[in-house]
Amino acid sequence: MTREIALLTNPTAGKGRGARVREAALTLLHGAGWRVQVLEGRDADEAAELGHKAVAGGTEALVVCGGDGMVHLAAQVLAGTGTPLGILPAGTGNDAARTLGIPRKDTAAAVARLIAWRQRTVDLARSGDRWFLTVLAAGFDAVVNERANKMTWPRGQMRYNLATLAELRTFEPLHYELDLDGEQHHLRAMLVAVGNGPSFGGGLRIAEGAVIDDGLLDVVVIGPLTKPDLVRTYPKLFSGTHVHHPQFSRHRVRKVSVACPGIVGYADGERYGALPLTVECVPAALQVIA
Repeated sequence: MTREIALLTNPTAGKGRGARVREAALTLLHGAGWRVQVLEGRDADEAAELGHKAVAGGTEALVVCGGDGMVHLAAQVLAGTGTPLGILPAGTGNDAARTLGIPRKDTAAAVARLIAWRQRTVDLARSGDRWFLTVLAAGFDAVVNERANKMTWPRGQMRYNLATLAELRTFEPLHYELDLDGEQHHLRAMLVAVGNGPSFGGGLRIAEGAVIDDGLLDVVVIGPLTKPDLVRTYPKLFSGTHVHHPQFSRHRVRKVSVACPGIVGYADGERYGALPLTVECVPAALQVIA
């Protein structure tokens, strides 16, 4: 079946992989008879504007080619519109694609998933007028993100690993105030993360068990750890087995407020805003092709 879609690309994603994935995808989509409006903004603001215009013009889907940053941008454009989101993964972390089961390393397979056109309705998290799909990092994880995003080398997960080791030298537990559906908590913790989906940082399953269409947010707290214990626990994030640590706790809520002095939250790997932040789950806010 012929489709008319808009394809919005970050050509620099994945050290240039975005442009390569786009060209390979266009060949396959044109071969399937699809008509594709190719979009590429000079910066995030222009890319968002192009996305809004495509949706207003009646595109059947907004497909992004890039990493979690492009998915984050698309969420701002598509939330509540009913226009579906397609993803061609080409970034560093690709946690949104991982959460949705979209092939991350095989462009042909990702395009085939797109052509199959199976839609799914998922939740989004919202703070004010900002949306996110995966996880809000608001502690040690956010500090690591802040450092990793300033690094130009190495690529991929190793960048986050090195940033983690660098921050370990000086990091101390933080003082948090949480409001969990009206229930107040004051605590010290290494981090608080708010998960709409389970993973961030290229496969770190911080909110293991989070479900993207259950109408709830998973608020994860990891209490004070010694630096050696944190080093031992970190690898368990890739398998989700950190949930068995005695300092791990999870709260499933519809709304959470997180306050902690000096911390900037990251969502979908993007700088999201300084704490305090209030985040709520908005059920069925986004249509995805996945």
